[in-house]
Amino acid sequence: MFKIDAEKCTDCQSCVEVCPCGAIHEDENSETCVIDFELCAECGACQAECPFEAIEEVDE
Repeated sequence: MFKIDAEKCTDCQSCVEVCPCGAIHEDENSETCVIDFELCAECGACQAECPFEAIEEVDE
C-alpha cells in the first residue's frame, strides 16, 4: 500500500497523470493528492514519478 505524505506533497499532479487506475485525485480540503485505496493496483508508478518523494510504501 502507498500513502502520500501531505507535508511533502506540492499538488504538482504528476502522480495523478501517471496512475493507470485513476486512483489518485486532489483533496480539495487539503490541496494535496490522496490515493483511493480501493482503486489502487499498488503498481508503484506514482512513487517512481513523484519528484518530491512524497509517496511512500507502507505496511498495513
